[in-house]
Parts: sequence; structure tokens; C-alpha cells
Amino acid sequence: MDMQALAADIEDAMAHAETMSQEDVEDALKYVVEVHDRDPNFPTRAMSIIRQYLYDESIKADPVAYSKLYEEVKVEAALVSINSPYAEVRAVVSAHDDPSIPALTVRAFIIGIVYVAAGAFINQFFSIRQPGITVSSNVAQLLAYPVGKACETLPDWGVILPFYGTRVSLNPGPFNMKEHMVITIMANVGFNTPYTNYIVWVQYADRFFNQKWAKNFGYQALIALSTNFIGYGLAGVTRRFLVYPQYAIWPANLATIALNKAFHSDTNTYVNGWAISRMRFFLYCFGGMFVYFWFPNYIFQALSYFNWMTWIAPDNVTLAAVTGGISGLGLNPIPTFDWNILVVGGDPLINPFFTIANYFAGAVVTMPIILALWLSNTWYTGYLPINSNGVFDNSGARYNVSQTVNEDTLFDLESYRAYSPAYLAAGNILLYGFFFAAYSSTISHTFIYHRREIILSFKNLIKRKKFDEDSQYDVHSRLMSAYKEVPEWHYLIVLVVSIALGAAGVGAYPTHTTPAVVLYGIFLALIFCVPVGIIRAVTNAEVTLNVLAEFFGGLWFPGNATAMNFFKSYGYVTTAHTLAFAQDLKLAHYTHIAPKITFWVQMIATFVSTFVAIAVLNFQMTGIEDVCSPTQKDRFTCPGPNTFFTASVLWGTLGPTRMFGTGAIYNPLIWCFLIGFCLPIIFYYLRDRSVVFKYFHLPVFFLGSLIWAPYNLTNTWPAVPISYVFNIFIKTRYLGWWSKYNYILASAFSCAIAISAIIQFFAVQYKAVDIVWAGNNIPYEGCDADACPAFTLGPDETHFGPGVGEF
Repeated sequence: MDMQALAADIEDAMAHAETMSQEDVEDALKYVVEVHDRDPNFPTRAMSIIRQYLYDESIKADPVAYSKLYEEVKVEAALVSINSPYAEVRAVVSAHDDPSIPALTVRAFIIGIVYVAAGAFINQFFSIRQPGITVSSNVAQLLAYPVGKACETLPDWGVILPFYGTRVSLNPGPFNMKEHMVITIMANVGFNTPYTNYIVWVQYADRFFNQKWAKNFGYQALIALSTNFIGYGLAGVTRRFLVYPQYAIWPANLATIALNKAFHSDTNTYVNGWAISRMRFFLYCFGGMFVYFWFPNYIFQALSYFNWMTWIAPDNVTLAAVTGGISGLGLNPIPTFDWNILVVGGDPLINPFFTIANYFAGAVVTMPIILALWLSNTWYTGYLPINSNGVFDNSGARYNVSQTVNEDTLFDLESYRAYSPAYLAAGNILLYGFFFAAYSSTISHTFIYHRREIILSFKNLIKRKKFDEDSQYDVHSRLMSAYKEVPEWHYLIVLVVSIALGAAGVGAYPTHTTPAVVLYGIFLALIFCVPVGIIRAVTNAEVTLNVLAEFFGGLWFPGNATAMNFFKSYGYVTTAHTLAFAQDLKLAHYTHIAPKITFWVQMIATFVSTFVAIAVLNFQMTGIEDVCSPTQKDRFTCPGPNTFFTASVLWGTLGPTRMFGTGAIYNPLIWCFLIGFCLPIIFYYLRDRSVVFKYFHLPVFFLGSLIWAPYNLTNTWPAVPISYVFNIFIKTRYLGWWSKYNYILASAFSCAIAISAIIQFFAVQYKAVDIVWAGNNIPYEGCDADACPAFTLGPDETHFGPGVGEF
């Protein structure tokens, strides 16, 4: 039987199986079928044998075969009772806990706060620079270990807290895994800067809307705190859907836990001929990637974009469009040697193979459609680059949104008619169609495949049923029952206060926006946070709501870019924050950290991070000369706010009606909503026809089709063979090696790239110390770099499509 379990886990399961009656075994197996029958992460072979035992009457006619089968399924029943049903989780998550191990200590809290403040400062300060730098939470996780170990040398000075009787010490003993994880969770939430800072930049900067009142600190604090904390309220309410269920694996958490395990593990098992410890393996892989990343990122950039076929004929437009890795479609068997490039579509070591395969399939299927649109000049796409995420006017130049608004930044119809409609590249316009399909398919797919779990979770929420009441087959919920859960009303208070802060910020200042926009955005988040969260928890692929929020925000508030931005913030960003916070709650669930500790460290870290980011924002506004100008001497040119401003005017000022409304150029793409909604129904009824359909995941397939503009096959194809080798070949043949080293390898690579990128940025890139040679120049020569169109205007032509007065 394919149990995908280590020998030690099987031994524990066999010992527990001896205590189970046949009725206990069958109850456990029925539970497995009920919960995991449509679960793509559960082993197919194991499910097949369990179903054979339960429902195949013919097997009972052969007592010998039936007895043998019973002994096999009995071990599986015991395994799911005392451990996780997933090999991925068992590889890094302990099925045991010691509640006496301290998690929130003075040193952990101080280290966490210092790292949160530093990370928020760096990420906000360099967010408006080109090139910028972003410090991720895995950097804090890596650097926290030596600091935590150094704190072990502090004296054991402490006090006893009144009313609690608990002693708090500077040095409670060895720096442990729970303390380390608390610091990591604080960094996870604290390294993110407020999304509303984009709104403030677009309002304040001279070259955007030039609304100087937006530098008001009270306004910035109200909207930033509101958007940052609303996600907590929804995350707490959705715990029964996204945190407690076993199917909610959250694969990205496993690499984080694996790294902590490497730092704090005292045992070193011998697996498949390998005796090297997790820590030593991490250091070797980290050192190797740290050094290697200097080459594709700085010294030999052709390794990053290995667009070797375009070197044959650099000025061949079609060749660059099809095979180019920079502006083309990336049809190249060997497109990159840069790990940082190939993980854009998902880390092949962390994501399940079926996720990587579905993602790649979505990109492959849609590639010829993009090429056909471009070569046939459908919707005038031939006059534009094939795979750009820019917005263009009818001369092929970037769309100048300032020519369509009046002094109050509201839509000016006459100016618009005297200028041009907005046009999108072939890759970008197809992207919108598949975004529409992805959104509707997310709703229908999640209901069809997970309706039992969703309905049960809703009932439990209404009844306020404790999460551990039905934990007979969930070892981690049983272990977490030793800690008090945070009640729903705590999260509801956070939600209500956040709504009030947001309404005050929008309503008390001249935003020309109704405070009700906060509720409108939250309504969108309420619809999608559970379906999108379930898909991400199962597949590690996230359906982002930015396009949907822009689309409906533009319809709801036509001609008002600021109102659309607020709707996007409270719809799209609230959902993204909800999922990020839910992922951290699952991380604490796996590592058995008390929920109340997780709640408070998340709150405090977010509060500190918000005010640090706002303080830096105000310094940037007033302390950086000529900020956001294209010629700013230190390159603080605001590339992110520039893109945000363009989207603001395109969707908020021009509005989606002029692009997708009745009679508009892209109106047929609206049908993608209906197509996406219906397709999961068809594939649901095909799932038993072939094993392929069991692993075909339509929302993830659509997500693969969203890789385009500006990314391409370069960012997804190389991950496929790597994922197959590690998550299929090695996992099935060398499970011990895979369990011990796979997630350590993923963490080592991501940490090394993050640290190496930071050092390179400050050492050479900040002052533009470039190495000029063929290995750095050749990828950026010719049509792949220049994004050549298929057609050009003639000498007597000034525009394509409708001219002035014709639209």
C-alpha cells in the first residue's frame, strides 16, 4: 500500500493500530473517504485501497486477500489518527508538543519588534526607488537565530508578573523553536508596508493628482491602520474554513517550519545513505546559492534571461516575440539558469506537482491564442508589443492619462475624445479575459469540490463549536486544545474598529468618496476570501482580486479614480491580508503556539510596522528633493506609484465601461465570466473518467494563463521538470531523503537569494556600478529587449483604429 510514510511513522501507526477495534478502523476509513476523496494532496493509491476495502463486496469472498487488505488499511487508519494524513506535513511538523516550552519571551518580543521596525523601514524607504529592494520575512527568520542564541548569554534576571504568578526573565533558557517562530510570524506581518501608501503617493505627488492635503498624518494613519487591521477581523472569522481543517495544508508554511527545525533539531537520522545534518545541508546550499546568485543577477546576466535563440537574429520581430524571454512569449527549452526567475510561477520544491503542472498547462494552452491575436492584428494588438502590461494610445505610445482628466482629477469627456481610446497588448488583454474566468471558476469550483467542508464550517461558526470537539482524527487540533482559543468577538472588535477608522479617514478628508466604500470593499472580500483561501491552502496558488476590484470599483464609482482606489484597497487588499494572516495562524497551529500569543504579536507587529512606514513616507515626501521625478538624482522615481496612477485613471477615471461595455472594443471578453463559472461543473463530472481529471484544477489552470504580461514561459516551464524530480521521483523512491532535505533546500535557496540580493544592492547596484561586457549586454539587444510590434504605422498615418471624433 502506498502510504507515503517514513518507517518511524509506520512503526508508530502499527503500534497504535493494535489498540483499535475493527469498528474504530472502519470509522476512521469512512472519515478519510468523506474528507479526502476529492483531495488532490491525498495519495491516490491509498484512497483506492481504502475504497476497495469499504465498498468492494467481492473482496470479502477471499478471506486471505480480505485479511491482508484489512491489515494494510488498519495501519492507514491508525496513521491518520495519530499524525497528519499528508507526507508533506509529517516531513516537518511534529505530532508531539510540550506546552511548557515558552513561546513569547522578552528576548523573542524585543528581537521581533526590532526586526519589524527595521524591515518596515527598509521596505518603505526603497519602495519608491528604481531599482528597489525588498526584505522578506525569511531574512528575519535566518538572522533571528544567531541573535537569539547570543541572548542565551544574558543573566537570568526576571520578575514575577502580578495577578499571573508567571516569572518573566531575560534568559529563560535555550533559545527554542517556538520563540523563533514567534519572531518569524511578527516579521511575516510586519514587513508589509501599508497598501494605502500608494493612494497617498498618487494623491500627493506633483506629477500625479497634486493634492497636498494628503500629507496629513492623521489621514494617512486612519486609512493605513484600517486596511492593515481589517484583514485580522476576517482571518479570525474564517479560521474554521482556512486554519482548522486538515485539508488546509498551506504548503508555503512547510518550508518555514523546516528551516526552524534545521536550527533547533537535536537529532540527525541516517536516510538513503545521507548522514549530513539538516543544519549543515542548509549551510552548504545557502552558501552555494549565495555565491552563484551573483552571476545571473550581476556578473553574467545572460544566465538570467538565456534568450539564446534571439541572438541568432536579434532584429527578427517574430522570433523575438515567440522565443524572447524579456518581452516575448518565452518558448525556449532552456530559458534560464536563474532560480529567482523560475520560481515566479511557484517554487517547484514547495508547490505540489499538480499545482505546477496545472499552472504550466494554463500558460501553454493560452500562448498560441496570444500569438494568433497579435499576428492577425485583432483589436489592433499587432501595433503593440506582444506581451506588455502597459496601456497604449492609438499611436502605439504609452497612454497619457493626464490628457483625460480635469483639474479635480475627474474624467473629462471632451479631452478624452480629443485624445485616444486605451489599447492593451495581446498578452495583456487575454490576461483580463482569463482573470474574469478565474474569478467565476473560483466560486463554482470551490462550492462543487468543497461544499461539504464549507457548509460544515458555517454550521460550526453559527453554533460557535470549539475547533477541537471533532479532533479524533486531527492530531494537531488535539494538541492545540491545550491552549485557549481566541474568541470570535476579539476579531469582530478588530473588524468593527477598523471599519470605523477607514470610514473616518475617507469621510473626514476631501477624498470625494463616500465612507460606504469601506463596506463595499469588505463585501467583495467576504464573497471571495473563503473560496480563494481554500484554493491557496490546498494548492499554494493564489487568485488575486486586483483586477476584479478595479473592474467593479470603476463600475461602482465611474469617473472617480480615488474612490476606485479605496474600493480596491478594501476589496483586494483586505482579501490578501486575510489570507496572509490565516496562513500565519496555520503556521502557529502547526508549531503549537498558543493562539492568544499569535493574536497579540500579530497585532503589535502590525501596529509598529504601520507607524514606521507612515513616518518614512512623510520623510520621503518632504525630505527627498524632486521625489517621483523621472530625473530624481538618487533614482527615487516612484515606479510603483506610477503604475498605480496609470491603473487609477484607466479603471477609475476612464472606467471599464469604455473598454468592456456594450459596443466597446473588448466587450466579448465579458463572456469569460460565464465560461469560467460553467467549466468546473463539466470537469467535476469528468473526474472519475481519468486520473488526469482528478488532478486537473481549473482555477489553478486559469492562474497559469495569467502568467503573461509581463512574464512568460521562462517563468513557469523550468519549474516543471524540477518539481517532477523532487515531488514525484525522489518523493516516491527516496521518501526519507525528501522528508529530511526537500524543504530545507527550498528555504536555503530563498534565504540565500534574499541575502545576496540585499548585499548586491548596497554594494554595487545602489551606485550603478555596472559590468559592461557581452554576457550582460546580449540579452538586452534586439527586438526582445525593444518589444517590437508586428505592424507599424505608415509615413502618412498618425494613428490606428478610430480617430478623433470617431469614438
